[in-house]
Amino acid sequence: MTRAEAVTLLKQYVKTDRVLRHSYAVEAAMRVYAKKYEQDENYWGLLGLLHDIDFEKYPEQHPNKSPEILREAGFDNDFINSVLSHANCEVPRDSLERKCLHAVDEMASFIIAIALMRPTKLEGLKVKSVKKKMKDKAFAKAVNRVELKASAEQLGVELADHVNTIVSGLIEHEALLNKEGYSLLS
Repeated sequence: MTRAEAVTLLKQYVKTDRVLRHSYAVEAAMRVYAKKYEQDENYWGLLGLLHDIDFEKYPEQHPNKSPEILREAGFDNDFINSVLSHANCEVPRDSLERKCLHAVDEMASFIIAIALMRPTKLEGLKVKSVKKKMKDKAFAKAVNRVELKASAEQLGVELADHVNTIVSGLIEHEALLNKEGYSLLS
C-alpha cells in the first residue's frame, strides 16, 4: 500500500486532529528509525501511521478492532501483529520494528506537545528540555514517564539519542506534511 492510500484509509476512521497529529508524528518517528536501521521506510512508516486506526471509532476495543480493518485493507499478519504489539496485548515485542513502534508511540506525541509550547517549535529543541518536561507531572499527565524510558531501553537506545532521533524525524516529516497542507505544529 502506498502512503497516500494509507492516509486515505486512516482518514476513514480518524476524524479528530489530535489522533491524526499523533498518527503522523508516530509515522515520522518510525520512518527516521527505519532509515537509521536500514529498514523499509514505507513499511515502518505505515506501521506508525496506522497503529491507532481503530482508536477513535472503537476506543473501548482498541487495538483489537485494527486487525479486521487492516486485514480488509490487504495487510498481512506480520503487519497486523506489529500494530497489536504497540499496546498491551498478548503479541510480543520480539522484533526491531515492534520494539521501535512501542518506543516511539508516546514519545513522538510528547515531543510534539513540548514543541507546540515553544516559539521555535521543534527547531533547537534540546534533550534537556524534554527531560525537564518529563519531570513536570502537570505537563501531559496521561503520558507514563516510566514507560517512555523503559521502551527506549527495550529498543536498546539511550534516552538522549532516542529524543534526538525522533526530533530529527519530526522536523524532516513536517516539511512533507506542509506540502500536503498539514502541520504537526499548528
